[in-house]
Amino acid sequence: MIFPTRRKPAGEAASADAPAAAANTPAPAAAAAPVVNIRDKRRDDYTELKVNLHQQLIDRINLAALDTMTRDQMQRDIGDIVQEMLKENNQALNANERKQLVEDILDELLGLGPLEPLLKDPSISDIMVNSATKVFVERGGRIVEVGTRFANDSHLLRIIGKIVSNVGRRVDESSPMVDARLPDGSRINAIIPPLAIDGPCLSIRKFPPSRTSLDKLVEYGSMTADCATMLKAVVASRRNVIVSGGTGSGKTTMLNALSASIGTHERVVTIEDSAELQLQQSHVVRLETRPPNIEGRGEVNQRDLVKNALRMRPDRVILGEIRSGEAFDMLQAMNTGHDGSMTTLHANTPRDALSRLEQMIGMSGIDISPKSARAQIASAIQVVLQLERLQDGTRRVTSVAEITGMEGEIILLQEIFKFVREGVDENGKVIGEMRPMGVRPKFMEVLKARGFDLPNTMFDPFRKKEGQP
Repeated sequence: MIFPTRRKPAGEAASADAPAAAANTPAPAAAAAPVVNIRDKRRDDYTELKVNLHQQLIDRINLAALDTMTRDQMQRDIGDIVQEMLKENNQALNANERKQLVEDILDELLGLGPLEPLLKDPSISDIMVNSATKVFVERGGRIVEVGTRFANDSHLLRIIGKIVSNVGRRVDESSPMVDARLPDGSRINAIIPPLAIDGPCLSIRKFPPSRTSLDKLVEYGSMTADCATMLKAVVASRRNVIVSGGTGSGKTTMLNALSASIGTHERVVTIEDSAELQLQQSHVVRLETRPPNIEGRGEVNQRDLVKNALRMRPDRVILGEIRSGEAFDMLQAMNTGHDGSMTTLHANTPRDALSRLEQMIGMSGIDISPKSARAQIASAIQVVLQLERLQDGTRRVTSVAEITGMEGEIILLQEIFKFVREGVDENGKVIGEMRPMGVRPKFMEVLKARGFDLPNTMFDPFRKKEGQP
């Protein structure tokens, strides 16, 4: 694509004698001509042209009329205006370039500008804007830089402002960090100067276009069919579940997949900082926290919402992620008739997850001994599901553990399934498989009483696989 070139500023034109004079003038020995990347220069020129035309367009059109027009109508009408403006700006583009320019201006006008193509690309799971000129994406578990650019920091800041204002939040010097979400549930985090040294930063965790089920996770290789069958029975039988894992390991996706096994007759209340969960049941109440206003008032945190949710007659409470004192209130809910509740937290192993829960109970301000806190955890939670994002970018269930009670002051934990690594192939892909540990879960009697009679062979580590002699 041939992008328009900038006109030379006045006074820059050279006379006929200039080349000769330049030839006779020796260049300084230490000076070297800077290396100019022509492709980057053309891209920057195009970005500048697009933003300038967008600003001019806002002054010419009736923004209120856009609400009554389809995108095709806007593309046709705005295309005519853009063609006039190109003539006025002495810029010549061919038909394909002009069509692309109109599409990009529409994205600026109606969407999120340079981010729109990345948001529409189904192969991209994360978008990371480090600065106006540095944009990275994650494809297939690999992080790569893309050619997406913003005109300047103000352009990027305007896009961030458009995102956060749609969910009633703000970002400015007095509140330079913000969590938000897109209409499809994609998670947004933005941080701007003075906290971000190199300019505004934006991180987008894209929401999957289709709802993920446990069966799909089996197809993806995240777990075995036996593990998925057991988890379906665990959720349907109203066992309390903790989903643990590191950042980007797929905790929210797993929570969505598990929720598909909740009965349609049950009343479910979800609580999140940024609403991402998309439960498939009809009887769902979704709650979202609220940050403080510009005066520092009006904040509603997760703990406030958990307390309120218990007054809403829920059958189950699903907390998007526990981070502090709400852990105590969540355990109280699990221990007082809200069986089948679920939540997530950041931890590297199931045992670490229990330790973090104990620490977060201490953050609640409740004067409770460590032994009592562990007793609350042991009686409230039955299953800990551990997820991990492996070095090759794949996300797997690495452990399914059951809490069986306490012995002295120690919470007893036994692994039912475990992902065993065997190595790495020549392409860097992790080799391994999920294996049963030969332990029959204690909750099997509860599952059987609820109508789920799972075969004991499911937990046999020596059982022959299909196709084996």
